[in-house]
Amino acid sequence: MIKTKDQRMAAARPLPLNQILAGDCIEVMNALPEASVDLIFADPPYNLQLRGDLHRPDHSKVDAVDDHWDQFSNFASYDAFTRDWLAAARRLLKPNGAIWVIGSYHNIFRVGAEIQNQGFWIMNDVIWRKSNPMPNFRGKRLTNAHETLIWAAKSEASKYTFNYEALKSLNEGTQMRSDWVLPICNGGERLKDAAGDKAHPTQKPESLLHRVIIGTTNPGDVVLDPFFGTGTTGAVAKMLGRDFIGIEREAAYREVAERRIGRIRRLDAEALATTRAKRAEPRIPFGQVIERGMLRPGEELFSMNNRHKAKVRADGSLIGNDVKGSIHQVGAALEGAPSCNGWTYWHYRREGRMIPIDILRQQIRAEMEGEVSRPN
Repeated sequence: MIKTKDQRMAAARPLPLNQILAGDCIEVMNALPEASVDLIFADPPYNLQLRGDLHRPDHSKVDAVDDHWDQFSNFASYDAFTRDWLAAARRLLKPNGAIWVIGSYHNIFRVGAEIQNQGFWIMNDVIWRKSNPMPNFRGKRLTNAHETLIWAAKSEASKYTFNYEALKSLNEGTQMRSDWVLPICNGGERLKDAAGDKAHPTQKPESLLHRVIIGTTNPGDVVLDPFFGTGTTGAVAKMLGRDFIGIEREAAYREVAERRIGRIRRLDAEALATTRAKRAEPRIPFGQVIERGMLRPGEELFSMNNRHKAKVRADGSLIGNDVKGSIHQVGAALEGAPSCNGWTYWHYRREGRMIPIDILRQQIRAEMEGEVSRPN
């Protein structure tokens, strides 16, 4: 495909990391380099279509979303806006990038259809169930106690980031589900303007962005938010060691976001480390333990229950009770089991102590990671 002059200029421009860009999100995104962003979190206008003021039973006015940026003349104009910003967002994503979009019943179904129309590949829809929702004052509908997030990869072929073990750890060792119970933004987290009013009517809680960013990005990734508002995405990204790009056309919101993000301190490398999936760790053959002299050919290994033993052979295999094979095969045969994790099953003796051979594998992995992270 032949690129236009504007596209060539955008590609040559450095990425404005950790900055809040002023302007229309579509125009700004189209001016950024193609395929330069790892994740997009978008909280677009909901198009609430409010008709008049909303009052509480005591006749006080509800601070609802009635700002000009949430007003569209009809569904067709909102759909056109959705189509254009999603196209600009998709162009920015790297091939393995992904997007999160949050919305209410007013807009999320229209947005979801356009996400699929443009070739994104939906992985999950997530229900954010608000533990403290605003009550329904008119008593004519159910209390609106949730919002919906759509998580989608750039394409079906994308190798998107999903930190399964980290999210499981956040959830006390249980698989993270697609229904998230989190409070709305209130108390000290709710930002106020000079008059003491809400700085932004739809400020999202940091807990929501923490879960999204921990689960679907890695430290050093670039997270873009085209509807930056008061900067929740940027604040959490900075704290978690990610780079961010914010786009916001309202000067008042940009000012609040700048102050807010300026107060954030990035966590150190140790605090940023998250639980990794076992399959993501480098594979270490048992033979490497022998090659490195960590165990010697002829040395005996003992089962975790001390009922069986086997002898280490020079090629990294074991022999025990005339059974020969890998650490996994021999362990399974001796136990009469269909399978066995030899790394945790077998132990060696040092100074009268039984030590799992998995300790040796972890030592090799630590050395490998040190070599990867060490600068040239």
